[in-house]
Amino acid sequence: MTKFLHQLPWHYWNIYRNESKAARLLWILLWIYLSFVVLVLGLMSGCGNRTVLVQEGSPIRIGPECKVRVYTLENDEWHLSNSQVIIPEGWYCVPPSFVNETRTIVKETK
Repeated sequence: MTKFLHQLPWHYWNIYRNESKAARLLWILLWIYLSFVVLVLGLMSGCGNRTVLVQEGSPIRIGPECKVRVYTLENDEWHLSNSQVIIPEGWYCVPPSFVNETRTIVKETK
Protein backbone atom coordinates (compact mmCIF):
# COMPACT_ATOMS: atom_id res chain seq x y z
CA MET A 1 0.00 0.00 0.00
CA THR A 2 2.88 2.34 0.71
CA LYS A 3 4.15 1.88 -2.84
CA PHE A 4 0.72 2.87 -4.15
CA LEU A 5 0.59 5.93 -1.89
CA HIS A 6 3.99 7.10 -3.10
CA GLN A 7 2.71 7.04 -6.68
CA LEU A 8 -0.03 9.54 -5.83
CA PRO A 9 0.70 13.26 -6.11
CA TRP A 10 2.49 14.57 -3.02
CA HIS A 11 -0.48 16.54 -1.61
CA TYR A 12 -2.67 13.40 -1.36
CA TRP A 13 0.06 11.60 0.53
CA ASN A 14 0.49 14.51 2.97
CA ILE A 15 -3.23 14.69 3.67
CA TYR A 16 -3.40 10.94 4.27
CA ARG A 17 -0.25 10.88 6.41
CA ASN A 18 -1.17 13.87 8.58
CA GLU A 19 -4.60 12.60 9.59
CA SER A 20 -5.11 10.57 12.73
CA LYS A 21 -5.98 6.89 12.50
CA ALA A 22 -9.55 7.63 13.61
CA ALA A 23 -9.99 10.21 10.86
CA ARG A 24 -8.57 7.83 8.26
CA LEU A 25 -10.90 5.10 9.45
CA LEU A 26 -13.83 7.51 9.25
CA TRP A 27 -12.95 8.44 5.65
CA ILE A 28 -12.55 4.80 4.68
CA LEU A 29 -15.92 3.90 6.20
CA LEU A 30 -17.53 6.88 4.48
CA TRP A 31 -16.17 5.77 1.10
CA ILE A 32 -17.31 2.20 1.68
CA TYR A 33 -20.79 3.41 2.65
CA LEU A 34 -21.06 5.77 -0.36
CA SER A 35 -19.83 3.05 -2.72
CA PHE A 36 -22.44 0.65 -1.34
CA VAL A 37 -25.23 3.24 -1.73
CA VAL A 38 -24.22 3.98 -5.33
CA LEU A 39 -24.05 0.26 -6.10
CA VAL A 40 -27.48 -0.43 -4.59
CA LEU A 41 -29.08 2.51 -6.39
CA GLY A 42 -27.51 1.41 -9.65
CA LEU A 43 -28.80 -2.14 -9.28
CA MET A 44 -32.26 -1.08 -8.16
CA SER A 45 -32.81 1.15 -11.15
CA GLY A 46 -32.97 -1.75 -13.60
CA CYS A 47 -34.31 -4.59 -11.50
CA GLY A 48 -37.87 -3.47 -10.78
CA ASN A 49 -41.05 -5.00 -12.15
CA ARG A 50 -42.66 -3.27 -15.08
CA THR A 51 -46.35 -2.43 -14.77
CA VAL A 52 -48.47 -1.96 -17.86
CA LEU A 53 -51.93 -0.47 -17.48
CA VAL A 54 -54.62 -2.17 -19.56
CA GLN A 55 -57.38 -0.16 -21.20
CA GLU A 56 -60.92 -0.71 -19.93
CA GLY A 57 -62.25 -1.99 -23.25
CA SER A 58 -59.72 -4.77 -23.81
CA PRO A 59 -59.54 -8.27 -22.31
CA ILE A 60 -56.20 -9.60 -21.08
CA ARG A 61 -54.61 -13.04 -21.30
CA ILE A 62 -53.03 -14.59 -18.20
CA GLY A 63 -49.27 -15.11 -18.27
CA PRO A 64 -47.17 -17.75 -16.49
CA GLU A 65 -47.35 -18.33 -12.74
CA CYS A 66 -50.38 -16.20 -11.90
CA LYS A 67 -51.40 -16.58 -8.24
CA VAL A 68 -54.30 -14.35 -7.17
CA ARG A 69 -57.27 -14.16 -4.85
CA VAL A 70 -60.53 -14.55 -6.75
CA TYR A 71 -64.22 -13.88 -6.23
CA THR A 72 -66.58 -16.86 -6.26
CA LEU A 73 -70.35 -16.79 -6.75
CA GLU A 74 -72.21 -18.35 -3.82
CA ASN A 75 -75.95 -17.94 -3.25
CA ASP A 76 -76.18 -15.06 -5.72
CA GLU A 77 -73.38 -13.12 -3.93
CA TRP A 78 -69.68 -12.70 -4.75
CA HIS A 79 -67.23 -13.77 -2.01
CA LEU A 80 -63.47 -13.09 -2.03
CA SER A 81 -61.36 -16.21 -1.49
CA ASN A 82 -59.14 -16.43 1.59
CA SER A 83 -56.26 -18.12 -0.21
CA GLN A 84 -54.61 -17.58 -3.55
CA VAL A 85 -55.63 -19.56 -6.62
CA ILE A 86 -53.30 -20.50 -9.47
CA ILE A 87 -54.87 -19.42 -12.78
CA PRO A 88 -53.52 -21.42 -15.75
CA GLU A 89 -51.52 -19.62 -18.40
CA GLY A 90 -53.57 -18.64 -21.45
CA TRP A 91 -56.88 -17.96 -19.71
CA TYR A 92 -58.61 -14.68 -20.50
CA CYS A 93 -59.79 -12.02 -18.06
CA VAL A 94 -62.35 -9.45 -19.09
CA PRO A 95 -63.10 -6.08 -17.47
CA PRO A 96 -66.39 -5.60 -15.59
CA SER A 97 -67.85 -3.67 -18.54
CA PHE A 98 -67.94 -6.96 -20.52
CA VAL A 99 -70.30 -8.58 -17.98
CA ASN A 100 -73.80 -7.37 -17.13
CA GLU A 101 -73.71 -7.81 -13.38
CA THR A 102 -76.50 -7.05 -10.90
CA ARG A 103 -75.29 -9.18 -8.00
CA THR A 104 -73.68 -7.66 -4.91
CA ILE A 105 -70.10 -8.15 -3.78
CA VAL A 106 -69.69 -9.32 -0.20
CA LYS A 107 -66.57 -8.75 1.88
CA GLU A 108 -64.13 -11.56 2.65
CA THR A 109 -65.51 -14.78 4.03
CA LYS A 110 -63.84 -16.23 7.10
